[in-house]
Amino acid sequence: MTAKEKIKGELSELVKEGNELLKKFQDTEKKPSVHLPYQAWYSKALRAVEWLARDRYEEFRHYYEPDPKRKSFGYGTYVIQDYLKNIKPGAYELQHFDCRGQAAMGVYNQLVMLTSVVARANNALGDIQGTLYAELQDEEIDSAASLLKVNVRAAGALAGVVLEAHLQKIAEAHGIKIAKKAPTIADLNEPLKAAGVYDISVWRKISYLADIRNLCSHKKASDQHRINVRSLLTGYVGL
Repeated sequence: MTAKEKIKGELSELVKEGNELLKKFQDTEKKPSVHLPYQAWYSKALRAVEWLARDRYEEFRHYYEPDPKRKSFGYGTYVIQDYLKNIKPGAYELQHFDCRGQAAMGVYNQLVMLTSVVARANNALGDIQGTLYAELQDEEIDSAASLLKVNVRAAGALAGVVLEAHLQKIAEAHGIKIAKKAPTIADLNEPLKAAGVYDISVWRKISYLADIRNLCSHKKASDQHRINVRSLLTGYVGL
């Protein structure tokens, strides 16, 4: 199971827990205790909403926490925390106020929000994964560029590693299986071309970059190698 699959499973379980919790809130006959299970669920759900839908975070939280500036206490301002603290409106006209029912409505709204957030988790997780990878890749390329001033072969080798990792990500994204456990640039380049991910011109470009990487790994560096490594440092862009 991949990390992404594990996260999706945990989010689905969180929605399931929320549905069971809502049923307890809505049980007007037995009125089972909801204090501990709600607090446990809310803590996890709040983090999930914060991570996946920051724009809905405050709304989700306010179903639980009272507005510190609220001037009235009753319909529209009663929140889940009030019920858990056994706080009730004292106004005569609210003597039949259904505290548990109002709290249940807040939980329902939170659950609807969480469900919608989980539904878009696929795209969110993909964006996060892609962003983190891009940042890591940029850092490695910067390091290789710095090494170019000191050691051409080391710079070329590091840039080659970045190119290999980049091609592996492309293969994974297109569902292309690579036979070797530790494939080289050439091992990745051929299947990607065969699958039609890119055309012959891109394949030739990558083959050229692979040759530069091999030169840096096995031969003495020269001024011409320094020029070639500059090509390797920028050549993967746009693949």
